[in-house]
Amino acid sequence: MKLRTIVMSLAVVTMLFASCEDSKKKEAEAQAQAEQMRMEREKDSLMKVEADNQAKMAEMEANSIAAKAMGNADLSTLVSALQAADMAQTLKGEGEYTVFAPTNDAFANLPKGKLDELMKPENKAKLQELLKYHVVSGKWTSADLMAKIKEANNKFEVTTMDGENITLSEKNGKVMVKDAKGNNASVTSDQMDASNGVVYTVDKVLMPTTKI
Repeated sequence: MKLRTIVMSLAVVTMLFASCEDSKKKEAEAQAQAEQMRMEREKDSLMKVEADNQAKMAEMEANSIAAKAMGNADLSTLVSALQAADMAQTLKGEGEYTVFAPTNDAFANLPKGKLDELMKPENKAKLQELLKYHVVSGKWTSADLMAKIKEANNKFEVTTMDGENITLSEKNGKVMVKDAKGNNASVTSDQMDASNGVVYTVDKVLMPTTKI
């Protein structure tokens, strides 16, 4: 009788132990499943954020200064120069820039062979210097420029990405741009708004003081 009681007690203990182990196993499986679901949700969330960022970047690039230039037939020479100077990507990216963009005719009026010489790989630094001289940090609308020109008594100096200054003035309702060598260019277009700034076309290539 005692032996039977002992055996039955052992059986009960074994069953309770097995039941306890089974509960622990199920609890561990549930925790693992919950953790997996959490990680999947986190992954989906990160993927969505990345997709949203990529979409925003694509939209920005599609409306960037570089894209505006590429879509303007009068600026095809400038686009080629930007690509040769590895600067097209800069004007696609984030930031705020104001670009005084020389038209094809403006480049055509350079001394014969000058542009071809600048487009050579060994002259990339000089080409970059020239192009940076046409770019100003910040987004300057037409109204902003006119206001600043008026405040500066028709002689508003701004520093370009090249580090040298250009001087803006107003003549007969048009914005004029004087380069470091004293040459005057006229702004020939209304402002073209872009996702990362604004573009104006000019009828001359602006020249810095350095020899180019």
